[in-house]
Amino acid sequence: MEERQRYDVWSAGAAYDRYMGRWSRRVAERFVDRLGVAEGLRWLDVGCGTGLVTAVVAARCRPRTVVGVDRSEAFVAEARASASPPACFVVADAMALPVRDEACDVTVSGLALNFLPSPVEACARMARATRPGGLVAAYVWDYAEGMGLLRSFWDAAVETDPDAAALDEGRRFPVCRPEALRAVWAAAGLVDVSVVPIEVPTVFADFADLWDPFLAGQGPAPGYVAALAPAARTRLRDALSARLPREPDGSLALTARSWAVRGRRPGPG
Repeated sequence: MEERQRYDVWSAGAAYDRYMGRWSRRVAERFVDRLGVAEGLRWLDVGCGTGLVTAVVAARCRPRTVVGVDRSEAFVAEARASASPPACFVVADAMALPVRDEACDVTVSGLALNFLPSPVEACARMARATRPGGLVAAYVWDYAEGMGLLRSFWDAAVETDPDAAALDEGRRFPVCRPEALRAVWAAAGLVDVSVVPIEVPTVFADFADLWDPFLAGQGPAPGYVAALAPAARTRLRDALSARLPREPDGSLALTARSWAVRGRRPGPG
């Protein structure tokens, strides 16, 4: 596990946003809209990263408060730079949330659950932070099948380096599947649990638009690329390029599917 985690680098918010944030933002909008909750609520965004979900909540839900929590000081600094009231951000670990029990009406998390040491314990902590009757929801990429960018990347990586199979996020994160997510939410004592797909287009202007963000070293796949010798990196780039279909104008049209899970803390509400 430690060997795999050394590639999980989260230290440059702008680089991450170009790599993954631009697609996560689209999912975050659909995720928040589907929650269908009232205005004036207290929100907590766990593993907020650069603040994409928090920003969507602030813009669309008229929250009473919305607090984003992340352990990366660099990502929180990026989030604070563009934040406006009522959004605020705190540097803290998702496994030690800096809020009292039952302090929130809605607790959410975007693309973070699978990176936590215990998804079940993390969900239980999110549930404890939520009032009875409140909502706990999250979304994660469908790494195994539906996230076209990363599925193509890891297939090319394993083709050029069989040892990369151990790093493949589709294998690393079995929690990112519907039945596993339902089980996590149920284990945390949540009820009325449902899991639905959210799919968005991911269109790249050309191969450089797709490949260059992998060179910035933010996240597992870019972290793996950064650790490669130049010749191995070139082999991987060429193998990935060969796998991807081009449109007549040279663009690459893929799709990204996430799984969104939600449940309610038992009690009045």
